[in-house]
Amino acid sequence: MMRRKRQRGFSLIEVLVSTVVFGIGVLGITSLNAISKRSSYQSVQRSSAAQLSFALLEDMRSNTGALAVYLAAGDLGRGSQGVEPTPLCDDPALPCTAAELATHNLWDWEQLLDGNLERSGGVGVGGLITPTVCIRGPAGGVTGMYTVTVTWLGSVQIASPGPNNCGTGLYGPGNVFRRTVVLRSYIDPSI
Repeated sequence: MMRRKRQRGFSLIEVLVSTVVFGIGVLGITSLNAISKRSSYQSVQRSSAAQLSFALLEDMRSNTGALAVYLAAGDLGRGSQGVEPTPLCDDPALPCTAAELATHNLWDWEQLLDGNLERSGGVGVGGLITPTVCIRGPAGGVTGMYTVTVTWLGSVQIASPGPNNCGTGLYGPGNVFRRTVVLRSYIDPSI
């Protein structure tokens, strides 16, 4: 009588099934990685916008004699402030007026916003994507609530970008790619 030997190893079907299961797992991990990177980048953008907004409000709070200059600046971002203003306001022997300091603060702040401190190929790469900043407050720079709104281009659409009018029309149809950070502060020039 002849004994049959048991077959060892894997059949072709088993190998094929395990390859398909492994491939599906790798695709899932790759997709999760892409979503994670996009979310992390959006988080960095939002954090940068909040820090920059806070910095501008602090500049305004420390230079209350020129609040009207900050309000008159219009929408900032994308190089709207042009070349660096003079005087540079960095020499203690030659102090600037409040208005000159405000003008220079706005220019410095826009350089940070546009990412011009990090450059690649002559282009600023360290800031927000297509940023716009709107400064609002009581006319004439008097005591009251001041609002700094920072908007930038997000990487995915959102259903409702909100009723904000800062940067309207720059972030896709219906502003569906617009991301916004709004900071408000009460500033009293008499203090």
